[in-house]
Amino acid sequence: MTSQEARTHIRYTGWASRRLLDAVAELSEEQRQKGLQVSHDSIQGTLGHIHFADRIWYSRTVERITLPPMAEMCTWDALTGDWQTLQKQWEAWADSLTDADMERAVAYKSMDGTPASLPLSQILMHIVNHGTLHRGQVMAMLRQVGVKPPGTDFISYLRELKATNP
Repeated sequence: MTSQEARTHIRYTGWASRRLLDAVAELSEEQRQKGLQVSHDSIQGTLGHIHFADRIWYSRTVERITLPPMAEMCTWDALTGDWQTLQKQWEAWADSLTDADMERAVAYKSMDGTPASLPLSQILMHIVNHGTLHRGQVMAMLRQVGVKPPGTDFISYLRELKATNP
């Protein structure tokens, strides 16, 4: 993966999450919190899980940041505020990457404390894939509450990007 590809993927995952958040903003709090027995139980809980993971990986790869309890990252204010700020931080950091950075080994501890190390490029692809998996689950949950979800496919992002930057 090149540094430019990393920037594209980081921006894509932020775009897709924002599109989904915009759709979820139209729901009532009851609909956002309703237990649907998918992923992290509710729409808001699943979005909070993505936020939590994005924050953990930022802390592991970019700079050490505070990791509040999961419940704090699942609030609507955190999803529409803190998570959006974090995404901008990811994008600003990605702008500084070089191709050489992509193979830099990142040492970290997994959630159970086990030491691990992966190249930065593999971590970035994990972050994007993780978000895509859980956004897909949120889209299924939106359908369960009678809402047509927005398109969040990578190709849709690329088409929109091309249309706004010909």
